[in-house]
Amino acid sequence: MTESVATTREFQGLQIPAAGTYELDAAHKRVGFVVRHLMVSKVRGEFTDATATVTVAEDPLQSSVVATIQTASVRTGQDDRDNHLRTGDFFEAEKYPAMEYRSTGIKSFEGNEFVLDGELTIKGITRPVELVVEFEGVGRSPYGFDVFGFSATTEIDREEWGLTYNMALETGGVMIGKKIKIEIEGEAIRQA
Repeated sequence: MTESVATTREFQGLQIPAAGTYELDAAHKRVGFVVRHLMVSKVRGEFTDATATVTVAEDPLQSSVVATIQTASVRTGQDDRDNHLRTGDFFEAEKYPAMEYRSTGIKSFEGNEFVLDGELTIKGITRPVELVVEFEGVGRSPYGFDVFGFSATTEIDREEWGLTYNMALETGGVMIGKKIKIEIEGEAIRQA
């Protein structure tokens, strides 16, 4: 008789994934951002090339994540703006091809919301970032893969990472807001 391996477990009233290593599913992810433009509207964009490894620990509160985002993959729906974002005014993609995020611990949790402490590196500058992660659920795909879903948000001041390009407006204010809202949605697939 073969013993079946549990793919989920209960934690604080949630069904969560079994301990193991999970990779971000490239086909089911969005690493996006929102920034104010001209003090009157918002521009949305995303990075289309991003990878992440989530290590779900036996003790779920010891779990961790490492993510890498390719800066040249930035897309906002406007080619001239995207090309400008890749230059030294912003991401300097040739010199700094990747941004990285590494969690350093789970600060707190309530219900299905977990707050991760971590470090974000952009243009060689590493600063602490708190990421609010909403656990969306766990299951098995029709193809036999164990998966879980999540969404995550945070807000950063881009100037703290040397992304200081801006222009003053005649009417007051600046062309590009300093605060960037980061929005991540994804599914992670069990590897081991």
